[in-house]
Amino acid sequence: MSPSFSTLRPMTALAALLMAGGCSVGPDFERPEAPKVAAYTSSPLPAEVGSANIAGGATQRLEQGQDIPAQWWTLFHSEPLNALIEQALKANPDLQSQQAALRVAMENVKAQVGAYFPTVQAGFNASRNQNSNVLAPALNNNILLYNLYQAQLTADWTPDIWGANRRTVESLRAQADAQRFQLESTRLTLTTNLVAAAVQEASLRAQIAATEDIIKAESDSLGILNKQYGLGQIAGAEVAAQQAALAQAQQALPPLQKQLAQQRDLLTALAGRLPSEEVEQHFELAALKLPDSLPVSLPSKLVEQRPDIRMAEENLHAASANIGVAIASMLPNIAISANAGSLATEMAGLFTPGNQFWMVAGGATQTLFDGGTLIFKEHAARAQFDQAAAQYRSTVDTAFQNVADSLHALQSDADLLAAATASEHAAGDSLSITRRQLALGSVSYLALLNAQQVYQQAAVSRVQAQANRLADTAALFQALGGGWWNNTETVTAATN
Repeated sequence: MSPSFSTLRPMTALAALLMAGGCSVGPDFERPEAPKVAAYTSSPLPAEVGSANIAGGATQRLEQGQDIPAQWWTLFHSEPLNALIEQALKANPDLQSQQAALRVAMENVKAQVGAYFPTVQAGFNASRNQNSNVLAPALNNNILLYNLYQAQLTADWTPDIWGANRRTVESLRAQADAQRFQLESTRLTLTTNLVAAAVQEASLRAQIAATEDIIKAESDSLGILNKQYGLGQIAGAEVAAQQAALAQAQQALPPLQKQLAQQRDLLTALAGRLPSEEVEQHFELAALKLPDSLPVSLPSKLVEQRPDIRMAEENLHAASANIGVAIASMLPNIAISANAGSLATEMAGLFTPGNQFWMVAGGATQTLFDGGTLIFKEHAARAQFDQAAAQYRSTVDTAFQNVADSLHALQSDADLLAAATASEHAAGDSLSITRRQLALGSVSYLALLNAQQVYQQAAVSRVQAQANRLADTAALFQALGGGWWNNTETVTAATN
């Protein structure tokens, strides 16, 4: 090695010594403990929730301690739903935005890791110079007009004695992990919204079908009344009232059709398409199978499995590391620099022995007075940690509430569907009897009108109860974290 570059050896040895003896000031992060609770609800959960003899009315078993599959939506056994979610996971712009944000965060970590090492730069300068006769010649040959060529390497390094860079890297890594869990949260929200939107479309289609059946029934009743009016058995007021009832039933149809069109637009947007590129999948309640087995993970696992809790934890981790960064900024700062090169008047002699130069320098600085800036920054970092800790606890509380709400909803939904189904059957039987009696003239028109209104409400309530049971089942999967940890691609990315 040439003499000029051998001058970098002391700097390298000192760097190794300082790296080996360095420390990281500030608190070391400790993960918060999981809540010490054994259940999500104050009362024991039933082993299963009730059933009704209708599509979407199957008995559901609550499997305590069981794990959630990564593709939980496949439990609804709908190929159109599976295909739509697969398309959305590839094309949804919100998901792509979060994926890009994760790449940004990971590259920022790599960039900060580079601060562990010296910055080495190479430079070359060439100039044409002339000195005045009044001044002493710059060259030992007394030539006043000359060329000057210079090539050099410079190295600058700030040893991480107090761990400022280590804490900064730690903070950025925590932020990258938080972004990874934000991506998982976005993916879970997207898939849940797709299931909910598909269920809502199916519900609207069923409500439209029920409304059309009601319109047909109202039209049939109007036909009966017109015959009776023609025979002089009833007054014209009763015919007019039935006409009004028919018009009211017909009036309920356009809003449902509007909601269905808007729901199609929502599904298309979630799939990452424009409204004119409508998705080809259509959904019916009868084609969506209610999962008969619902895995309910243990409460102690929820803090590991909810992506929003993991994100809040990583934000807390980043805040903890930032305290160390603030403390390190108040301690002495050491900087080392060196340069080596060669200077010649001719290019051919640029690397000739005797034309080389070198320099090694080191220095330390310590802030003695700054008006309290650094100490207040440390106070701010500690306050930020307290804020992140409170946000973490709030996120955990909300997560457990979400699970409890979903479990309560499942029980209520099952009871409601059973009652709504029974009510619809009873209202249907009552309406059929009333129609026959009206044809025979044994009941008044008011009895028919009342029976029609009861049946109409019962039919719509039954459809909504079916949809609620499907939607709240999806909400439970979301509340429990969605099974992202069972996705091989996600686990692989998380370990890289």
